[in-house]
Amino acid sequence: MSVRAVVPVAMRLSWLVLFALMIGEFVTDLPGPGWATIFLPAMVVLALMVATTTLQARAAAPRGEPGPPVEVDPPVTGRWSALNSPADKVPSHGTHVYGQMYAIDIVADPETAEGEPPARPAFRWLWPLFRRNQAFPAFGAPLLAVADATVVRASDGQRDHLSRTSLAGFLYLMLIEGNVRSIAGARRVIGNHVILDLGDGTYAVYAHVRRGSLRVKAGDTVRAGQRIGSVGNSGNSSEPHLHVHLMDSPDLDDARGVPFTWRGVGVPANGETFTVDAAGERIAEAQVRVAEARPGDVGGAG
Repeated sequence: MSVRAVVPVAMRLSWLVLFALMIGEFVTDLPGPGWATIFLPAMVVLALMVATTTLQARAAAPRGEPGPPVEVDPPVTGRWSALNSPADKVPSHGTHVYGQMYAIDIVADPETAEGEPPARPAFRWLWPLFRRNQAFPAFGAPLLAVADATVVRASDGQRDHLSRTSLAGFLYLMLIEGNVRSIAGARRVIGNHVILDLGDGTYAVYAHVRRGSLRVKAGDTVRAGQRIGSVGNSGNSSEPHLHVHLMDSPDLDDARGVPFTWRGVGVPANGETFTVDAAGERIAEAQVRVAEARPGDVGGAG
């Protein structure tokens, strides 16, 4: 087993030891180890966290010039809006880890009648603290295979949590939940997910899938446009949305990002809406919306 594989495991075991020592000291009435004994494990945990982050970033860092974008079908139908797009910056989520250098987040943005509020609830600074997933039009939307492919991994046992679309919820996600998920590993960051082998060393990952919605399993073959699951809100996600990216390995801890383009759509920029009709004709709307006064989505490892 390589050093890069051993260090994250050692970090998680060190966290367990540290928690056990802290519980013994501060929660139970058993004789505790004292601050001096806790300090050393805490320093070990900190050192292993830094080492894990460094090794992951080094493994995922690009080598040489990126290849041409891989053209695939859009993974959804309907009207959507892009967030954290590689059309605006690379790496799009501020990190190379998990192969998400060219990742994109999209949220459902259906048309509404003139004078009616948007179908997608806006970010609220104070209230409500959270919303149920059914309030968001993306929740439950079909996920489609972007190409003929073989399913490498399919996992949908994690719960869909409430939204984090308030100031308190956003801070909780960024400062507490996100860090805990990072310690737990890639599976807890991306939540329920599907990884497809598109051939030629290219893999597609769909993150934050709805619990229990997957229609495929590892080893299945799928056709482009086939429904494979539904949009959810699992993992490190602020609201129901799809995080999708291409990478050069099925191993999230070892993968490097691969640029993409969607047929008929291209790569939508932040705030840009696009429409894909159910018949399969892709219609890009060259409409850039004014960015809402809200923190960006933090799907993926952002």
